[in-house]
Amino acid sequence: MDEKILQKDHKTVIGKIIYLSDKEDRKGQERGREYFIINKHANGHRKIVAHCEIDDRPAVMRDITYSLDENWLPLDCFVRISVDDKFMGSGWFNFGEGFAECEADTLLEGRVSQRMKTQGQLKTFQNHAIACDAWHLRLFDRSKSENPQNIGEMMLSSPDHRGATGPMLFSITSNIEFVGEESVTVKAGTFDALHYRFVGTPGLPQEHPPYDVWCTNDGDFLFLKGAVGGYMQTYYELVELENS
Repeated sequence: MDEKILQKDHKTVIGKIIYLSDKEDRKGQERGREYFIINKHANGHRKIVAHCEIDDRPAVMRDITYSLDENWLPLDCFVRISVDDKFMGSGWFNFGEGFAECEADTLLEGRVSQRMKTQGQLKTFQNHAIACDAWHLRLFDRSKSENPQNIGEMMLSSPDHRGATGPMLFSITSNIEFVGEESVTVKAGTFDALHYRFVGTPGLPQEHPPYDVWCTNDGDFLFLKGAVGGYMQTYYELVELENS
């Protein structure tokens, strides 16, 4: 076969993250899982497709497709949610210079069109896939002595901690602390890692408990593990990883 007709200039990462309870009476119990595919294109753009399941009643199922440009700036995102095995909503998000917009159909709000002003191109978007939690960490400037740092404008597809409402645009910010460089071993392997901690989320209706996240120290900010304290008491771990 003439290989000139074939093209594969992108790199692909496929993985699985498990959600575990860290509560005393449920220690180590699997409470959900997430399957993801990340494509990094030749021009630097990247896309993630993630399927997320939370088993705690009422169960949540979420599917997302999220794209970013070569500078990690959000381009667009699709989110579809079901709660208690029933449709909750689906939405398409689009980001441009100075604006963010959403077209959605939700169980509670009906047909929704939103357009919100942003400070230039939006720097980061939270679609509630755990794999994407580590992507916000690129905004922490390690060349500065300030620690923790506020990472500025951030938008969510849902202000709910489980991402179980909407999906619709919601604006907040986040404070992040850099803990240090570490070697981290998870079921998917051993990695050189960066350890960060989310220590505040101004703008949320309910403050999120402190959230420790470890990601790869290779510029790709691949999620390795995470732990949330407070009332949530949950733990996330990368258990499968395949590169091609």
